[in-house]
Amino acid sequence: MSTISSAIAKDHRELEQYYNEVINSTNHDHQQRYGNQFTWELARHSVGEELVVYPAFEKYLGAKGKEMAESDRKDHHQVKELLKIFQDLSSTDPRYLSKLKEIWEPLSKHIKEEEEHDLPALEEALQSHQDASSKMATSFGRTKMFVPSRSHPSAGEHPPFETVMGLLTAPFDHVADIFRKFPDQTVSPNPSTK
Repeated sequence: MSTISSAIAKDHRELEQYYNEVINSTNHDHQQRYGNQFTWELARHSVGEELVVYPAFEKYLGAKGKEMAESDRKDHHQVKELLKIFQDLSSTDPRYLSKLKEIWEPLSKHIKEEEEHDLPALEEALQSHQDASSKMATSFGRTKMFVPSRSHPSAGEHPPFETVMGLLTAPFDHVADIFRKFPDQTVSPNPSTK
């Protein structure tokens, strides 16, 4: 049985792996595939957190949780703005690696803050609510199946507007993913397995 913290941390490790695959390679095809995978996972992860985790911060942690959620939403917006530029670049573009590094700097700080402070506080608050953390992890995984796979910063970071925009843009993203290259020669990542 997974907790929400372990589900989030798993995504964070995958993002780090994809980032390193791009940064440590000189092969443009490899960089493009893993850059697409990085974009796909980060877009879905961010919206999943905004729809499932941040409302839980507000619900279970009171005023402190609202403050944490707003701070994290601001972090996400900054990263989404940068990701919007990166996702449209080709790996042959001279800005490709520098733009990815520009994303990673605030993202890695955000990841550290979430894992060291925000998620432990949430897990502690959830201890008195039987199976809440594992149910939230399941909801987070399911949510990621239906959200956009590209960055859309104009959708915002607050439900319900973000939910509506996500449901409208996700099908277009998923169709376009068919024409993008991903690792292991896959045509498109399968959201039902992530």
